[in-house]
Amino acid sequence: MADSRRLVFAGTPDFAVPSLKALLASRHEVVGVLTQPDRPAGRGRHPRPSPVKQVASEHGIPVLQPQSLKTAEEQAPLAALNPALMVVVAYGLLLPKAVLDLPARGCINVHASLLPRWRGAAPIQAALLAGDEQTGVCLMQLETGLDTGPVFAREAVSIGPRETASELHDRLADLGAKLLDRHLDAILGGEIAAQAQPEDGVTYAGRIRKADGRLDWRQSAAALDRHVRAHHGWPVADTLLGGEQLRIWSAEAVTMASAALPGTVIGTDDTGVLVQTGDGVLRLLEVQAAGRSRTSAVEFARGRSLIGQQLGT
Repeated sequence: MADSRRLVFAGTPDFAVPSLKALLASRHEVVGVLTQPDRPAGRGRHPRPSPVKQVASEHGIPVLQPQSLKTAEEQAPLAALNPALMVVVAYGLLLPKAVLDLPARGCINVHASLLPRWRGAAPIQAALLAGDEQTGVCLMQLETGLDTGPVFAREAVSIGPRETASELHDRLADLGAKLLDRHLDAILGGEIAAQAQPEDGVTYAGRIRKADGRLDWRQSAAALDRHVRAHHGWPVADTLLGGEQLRIWSAEAVTMASAALPGTVIGTDDTGVLVQTGDGVLRLLEVQAAGRSRTSAVEFARGRSLIGQQLGT
């Protein structure tokens, strides 16, 4: 049987880095890291290692980057590491049963929601889009289903009224690492019994696509405010102005009456640009025109004739 301190870590994006660092600082031995293959990034589209691979390389940890883990040939290098447990944090692929069964004590996952609410790839964005007042992290046993496994531990946090996805992402990444560090020894020692998720309250958070950032001005100002905060960082909320993309980095719903059509710029004030929505007015606070840097909406509006223009067409 594998030494109970031998761990494999599977993760890819920034969200997974605090958990990997927590394991590296623990008494356990991270004998290998599983991460997604390098992807083209930046203007030159050169292959870029994932944030998890960068940390692993800095610590001299062997890195595995299979395109998938469906075949015995792809699984063999992982099996050779002989781990007692695999810790999975935002790896990016569903693991087949053969991989879940490789470690002597299976695979555990740090998930950024209070399961069974928001199973799936984008729980942080989903919680913000839905207007949830609370979210959190769960430490769960992985099964072949999508985030269906029993939960070892969970911790809830309140979502701030103006909190963005970027801010909530960082908070939950750190919280997940702390939860993992606090309970890992007890899980390995069999001192915690995982509890099955309730059958009621299951919701799913689908993967966010670049096109999902586009604003629909027929929605209410409150919904569009949540949309901007949920897509902060990536892909960033956007609309069209005169046929050119305009990214919306920050906005807020305001109480104001107008008979204008949704998407119409109805005015400016000392803090931003006012746009009519399907219900209420959205004040744009920080924007970014195509090929330009982010700037305040006030600065963007200076010298432009925006009032009466239609966004989104």
